[in-house]
Amino acid sequence: MNSIASVTLEVADPTAADRFYTAFGLGGQVRLRASQAPTTGFRGFALSLTVSQPSVVNGFIGAALDAGATSLKPAAKSFWGYGGVVQAPDGTIWKVATSEKKDSGPAPLQFDEMVLLLGCADVTASKRFYVGRGLPVEKSFGSKYVQFQAPTGGVKPALYGRRALAKELGVPADGTGSHRLVLGGDAGAFADPDGFVWEAASLTPAP
Repeated sequence: MNSIASVTLEVADPTAADRFYTAFGLGGQVRLRASQAPTTGFRGFALSLTVSQPSVVNGFIGAALDAGATSLKPAAKSFWGYGGVVQAPDGTIWKVATSEKKDSGPAPLQFDEMVLLLGCADVTASKRFYVGRGLPVEKSFGSKYVQFQAPTGGVKPALYGRRALAKELGVPADGTGSHRLVLGGDAGAFADPDGFVWEAASLTPAP
């Protein structure tokens, strides 16, 4: 099964970014690479953590804010559950959410699932492209949202309309320049229709 083997964030200061992600509790989940590639506004993607209950959302959001993140959407109840959105100092946007609206008891600060949300100009065309690359679809809602399967513990890629994703995250949709994101996977090296870059990588966890 073709899937994401690694997620590399391109950052201006890898040392500072490493300190942030360690404090955020995700030090082993993402790779960091130095880059000065020009970028402005919305970079067209976000990383989403699905967790067990509201207290865990608050724990992750609080850790991110304490480490220097900016709040884009304060954690709050919604029709779908409970969640919030922050932007890391390197510019990467993170969403933390649960389908539960009440805590059921003490829970560790860990996530159940990580989903990479890629903003697309045309979700249907991008779905066709990725299916052609061997990524199996897990769920699909027409031209609105597509999520692909991943091995247990792996990052699940998902496709979302760019403007709809920006609205969900609480940011303007406009942006130019580099995505500052490189995906590693066993589907080989390529760029998708929206310019997201993949490089060949084996399915091994980030160091």
